[in-house]
Amino acid sequence: MRTVTVRKIEIGAGRPKICVPIAGREEEEILSAAEKIKASPADMAEWRADWFDGIFDPERTRRVLERLRNSLGELPLLFTFRTSGEGGEKEINVPAYVSLTGSAARSGMADLVDVEAFAGGGATEEIIGEAHSAGVKVIASSHDFHRTPSRGEILSRLVKMQDMGADIAKIAVMPQSRKDVLTLLSATEEMTSEYARIPVITMSMGEMGVISRVCGETFGSAVTFGAVGRGSAPGQLGAGELETVLSILHNK
Repeated sequence: MRTVTVRKIEIGAGRPKICVPIAGREEEEILSAAEKIKASPADMAEWRADWFDGIFDPERTRRVLERLRNSLGELPLLFTFRTSGEGGEKEINVPAYVSLTGSAARSGMADLVDVEAFAGGGATEEIIGEAHSAGVKVIASSHDFHRTPSRGEILSRLVKMQDMGADIAKIAVMPQSRKDVLTLLSATEEMTSEYARIPVITMSMGEMGVISRVCGETFGSAVTFGAVGRGSAPGQLGAGELETVLSILHNK
């Protein structure tokens, strides 16, 4: 399996990297969050652009990207517009989604972009192509806030993301039982040991799935998401808590 290097961070090697989302409505709130992330144990930051009230104004969006890039320095920046169908804050049609994410990739400010693997209409492949032309890495993602698919379905989705040309494959699911958490972890281990040519990110959401956010080095998940202030998904731990637990597990 090849790793992905973004600035000074190698994703897919060693302990899972900590990514902290920025989920703010206003520009100054977003920039304030970035400053706090710089002072945290985060390895990378994710701008959850669907939270931003001005996201459909190209000039305002570019200005925020520029200010985030300047603020974060060498900390890698992941651009994500999470659609409402996968738990995001705003609705968006496919052409607008392609345009917005493609513009972020071409901006020179984002190091990675998140692309929903099942956006439809050829959107995923189009954005992957644009991002790679701009030298930007792509995380293909799939989110299910209602259930945990079967192990076979989880594997199928991750393999499809890999075959699409993504640099990293990500899936987040909601457990309804402890067995669901085991299903996610089992699928992660099988994917990384048998099929993966790229790093994978997996998580079981909610309080029941917290264990999946700290045991990635054992089962194969390369990145875990933690909060500094407002989180962006159920079950996120604080970045400081993640740092403590991951350090203990890594050094055992």
